[in-house]
Amino acid sequence: MADTGRQSMTDKAASSVKPDSQKSMTEEVGDKMKGMSDSVASTLQPQSEKSTTQKVGDTMSGNSNEGQESLMEKAKHATGMGDSETK
Repeated sequence: MADTGRQSMTDKAASSVKPDSQKSMTEEVGDKMKGMSDSVASTLQPQSEKSTTQKVGDTMSGNSNEGQESLMEKAKHATGMGDSETK
């Protein structure tokens, strides 16, 4: 089960199994949009807030931000709104 706002592993698998040559233009565009959206969501969501299943899925798809701050955390630090701890 995927975290809220994330593409499920079943959807990712179904999208990758069907060759692009057999997809309609609508399917191809939809897959790319979902993939980009999921990648952004992966980057925005701190690793510490991800479920175990989501961590595994992100690692397998290359969307892992293991050991890195989320973009939101980086923005907070850049504006001086984050905690004093730096990563």
